Amino acid sequence: MVARITLVEGDITEQPVDVVVNAANSSLLGGGGVDGAIHRKGGPQVLEECRRLRASHWGKGLPTGRAVATTAGRLPARWVVHTVGPVYRAEEYEERAELLASCYRESLRAAAGLGARTVAFPAVSAGIYGWPPADAARIALGTVAEVLDGGDAEAGAELAEVRFVLFGSEMYGVFERARRELFGREV
Repeated sequence: MVARITLVEGDITEQPVDVVVNAANSSLLGGGGVDGAIHRKGGPQVLEECRRLRASHWGKGLPTGRAVATTAGRLPARWVVHTVGPVYRAEEYEERAELLASCYRESLRAAAGLGARTVAFPAVSAGIYGWPPADAARIALGTVAEVLDGGDAEAGAELAEVRFVLFGSEMYGVFERARRELFGREV
């Protein structure tokens, strides 16, 4: 594996990394949770670039599982990569789990396209979108590890660190348990 996967309990808007990933809604115009926090702290530059994206290529909104980059505005990061996670529906699990994995793959591709070395992710879809946290953690960590292990050489080639920034000790604990289950060690 080229990059390290780290877990941090904290606020994603305070991470001094190249790319902060935003768990966005399809409008790209801000919302609640991580999305709202990134837009508030990033300031009007982030919103302005999102509006330009909506006025051009993403007029109908960013599809679930896709990712697109903007400036980070006043955030300590260089860029924001916005990705739209799926809403959890047990009856559509397989399709939606693939969309959740796609959020991580596409975000890493977008970060690689920017030349990023460090990327910070939230727990995409594990909040208001209702994804069970333990399953969201397994999908997130497993997908990122697969990309970094060469499953997508373009996306993982230059990365030094992929950091999961988890809000609260409960979510941090969920990710730590998933990491031990998947890897049995630090990665």
